[in-house]
Amino acid sequence: MQSQTKRLEDRLTGIPGIEAVHERVASWRSDPSIAPRHAHVHAMLLGLRRLEAINIAYGAAAGDGALEEVASRIHHFAAEELDGPWQLARAGGGSFLLVANEACSRERWQLVADQLADLIARPIAVPTGILRLSPRVALIRALVDESVESMLDRLGHALQEASEQQGGRLAWADGETTPPGRSSAQLEADLLGAIDGDEIEVLFQPQFSLANDGLTGAEALARWNHPQLGRIGAGALFAIAERADHIGPLSRHIAGKALSAACEWPGELRLSINVTPADLSFGSYVRQMLDLVRESGFPLRRLTLEVTEQALISDVTLAADMMAEFSAQGIRIALDDFGAGFCNFRYLKVLPMHYLKLDRSMIEGVTSDKRDVAVLRAIVAMAEALDLKVIAEGIEEEEQRAVAAREGCTYYQGFLKAQPMSAAAFRKLASADAGTG
Repeated sequence: MQSQTKRLEDRLTGIPGIEAVHERVASWRSDPSIAPRHAHVHAMLLGLRRLEAINIAYGAAAGDGALEEVASRIHHFAAEELDGPWQLARAGGGSFLLVANEACSRERWQLVADQLADLIARPIAVPTGILRLSPRVALIRALVDESVESMLDRLGHALQEASEQQGGRLAWADGETTPPGRSSAQLEADLLGAIDGDEIEVLFQPQFSLANDGLTGAEALARWNHPQLGRIGAGALFAIAERADHIGPLSRHIAGKALSAACEWPGELRLSINVTPADLSFGSYVRQMLDLVRESGFPLRRLTLEVTEQALISDVTLAADMMAEFSAQGIRIALDDFGAGFCNFRYLKVLPMHYLKLDRSMIEGVTSDKRDVAVLRAIVAMAEALDLKVIAEGIEEEEQRAVAAREGCTYYQGFLKAQPMSAAAFRKLASADAGTG
């Protein structure tokens, strides 16, 4: 019965159980190329409150959908924020365990946990309504050679303490004091200085054609190398900006740098820029973005804006109007992270879409699970019926690329072909590809 339950949990969230953590931590500690660089295994146990109440009020399907969405958000956040290897696992019920072989301070690990909790607390759309979860997070910086069982025991006690606190959501194992780190006000001031000082780096994730493996463009990704906390990825970066009401300046800064770099690309390569929920809440966003593109000289027809379901939740009608304005100017629209959590097919009806960008969870199992292939095939068929091109994200193996090509996806991106790179490195890659094309 236990193994059957584990399989059902894996099917539900798409992530493995605790056994995977045991295996991953053992592999880190036995790999001589890893151990010298990373003195500590870091871990966090994230628990969701009110899950039973959600199941009662909205139905078990809503609770399951919330768990799927949370798993997807943690997975994406870890991929964005963590430099070292990491492993996400389902810890049972409404709990998730994230472990990382990360060279970082306790202050940095606490910042990661705080930003992840903010992300999980964002509204989740399910067929029966809008859910809001209240996560609690326990943190640990493991002792040398500490067993996974010991870490889980200490994390479990800390999570219980966090759940009993009024207003607190983070707790360190064994009652370790929460490090002061940098206050929210300090981080917000740091961010303003980083924007003014042009310290926010824009990287480019190359995208390729599945027909001939040729380079087709790149997605712009933001990174902030904080002098005290180290690298801060896009998720945490925008969360800090939102709290400080700096979303507008940050978005314009990133878009401007990306467009400026893309103007130097050869041929017809496309640039993709992500649209945040806060962007769509600004009535002037369309005008400001169009002004930026025209000032840069980058052709409107070669620009794609990627919008996620999360960005559409608050007002899909307003978002549809804004996307229609962009589309009328020749800009293309991609629905990003399609397949993560619940998929609201209404968006495909009301939004002027050109691409479906598959969440990496739609690709991960296609080399070993016939059901995953069947789902991919159905999505591609639906996209073709709607005259949409499909972009496969998270391609890390040649077998995944082959399945995506066979089933009719048009483009792909992922570590198999290229990791995110600097503007100079992408320009070099683009020049080399143009020379061989």
